[in-house]
Amino acid sequence: MPDPRATPETPSVPWERARISAHGAARPLAVRTVPLGAAAGLALAADLRALHPMPSFDTAAMDGYAVAAGPGPWRVRGVVRAGASWDGVLGPGECLEISTGAPVPAGAHAVLPLESTVPGDDDGDLVSGPAPEPGRHVRRTGEDAPAGSSLAPEGTRIGPALLGLAASCGHDVLAVRPRPRVAVLVTGDELEHAGRPGPGRVRDALGPLLPPLVAALGGAADAPRHVPDRPAGLLAPAVRAAARTADVVVVTGSTSVGATDQLRLLLAEAGARPVVDTVACRPGHPMLLARLAADRWVVGLPGNPYAALVAAHTLLGPLLAGLCGRALAPLPRVPVRGRVRPAPGRTRLVPVTWGGAGAEVADGHGAAFLHGAAVADALAAIPPDWTDGGAVPLVLMPATPGACGGPGASGVSGAWG
Repeated sequence: MPDPRATPETPSVPWERARISAHGAARPLAVRTVPLGAAAGLALAADLRALHPMPSFDTAAMDGYAVAAGPGPWRVRGVVRAGASWDGVLGPGECLEISTGAPVPAGAHAVLPLESTVPGDDDGDLVSGPAPEPGRHVRRTGEDAPAGSSLAPEGTRIGPALLGLAASCGHDVLAVRPRPRVAVLVTGDELEHAGRPGPGRVRDALGPLLPPLVAALGGAADAPRHVPDRPAGLLAPAVRAAARTADVVVVTGSTSVGATDQLRLLLAEAGARPVVDTVACRPGHPMLLARLAADRWVVGLPGNPYAALVAAHTLLGPLLAGLCGRALAPLPRVPVRGRVRPAPGRTRLVPVTWGGAGAEVADGHGAAFLHGAAVADALAAIPPDWTDGGAVPLVLMPATPGACGGPGASGVSGAWG
């Protein structure tokens, strides 16, 4: 058979279609149920629903007095604080001192804020003030959400606010899609993995870059493994071994058509099904995505660091979003200004920083140079017909998650994919 490294038959896939194809090819991983404390950074496998009305009782929204209908003064019947209750019923001309969050008693018309009250007598048994409108400063039962209502749709990435919401509406566990397991194989005989590189050598940038990027995109990666280019033939067993335990195998380098580029050949020999084979973009053109087995994937990233970063956001992020059951959200479009030479027939991906009402192109975005990306807020997808100041799609750079996992997304702040 012809060598697929040297005679690529398929035309490059447009950048926008490559993202869609990578996301659409994935089937979500099996559902698991986990405690709230283990759910951060994962995706909901079912709608989050309120297990009780929210709030579950009429609640005071201010410190003050729950007052009966009618003008004051009102006679104080007692005190109720948050976490307690008062079982009586207020009659005409009566009130109850109340704290924010406490249950509003039966017979109450509204809550009169403490700062609006005037003592009605020296003993403090009477309170005066302007008669509040009915229901004023009272959060009614079910006002925020009725019991059973959907509060977040399936596929939502679980962040701190969603965890708090789930707890407040009665959940101790959540049905989730787990993080896809990702193995990272870094190829190249020229790489140094510590210290300053010697003559003819370069420091490995992708080994440190990829595991936290995978985590920010929703996956879980172990420490990268280095696979030498020579002797030839080492990559195939490394990919097979990684695929036994990982959902996705990421291979850096070995994606072009040089003498040491083995990835396409070994995928062809393994009977892998190509999903995306080269993308019409710069940098990152030789990236690829293939299905190695029914539930195993290989993502090929170029060896140049910035090109690999672009490819990871193009294919790996959307693939992980699909495996997590998250939607591929549309990318925001904003005006971009700066010095960029559009690439005829291709989308050029450049790092940008926020600049007022739009974004500014960051300096330093050669295929092998991460300077611009290191300070960027997003990657701008510049089409061939772009002119300075035109609006283009942005892939927001996701924040690296901490212990909780970290929006989002899938290539855009965790929530965009």
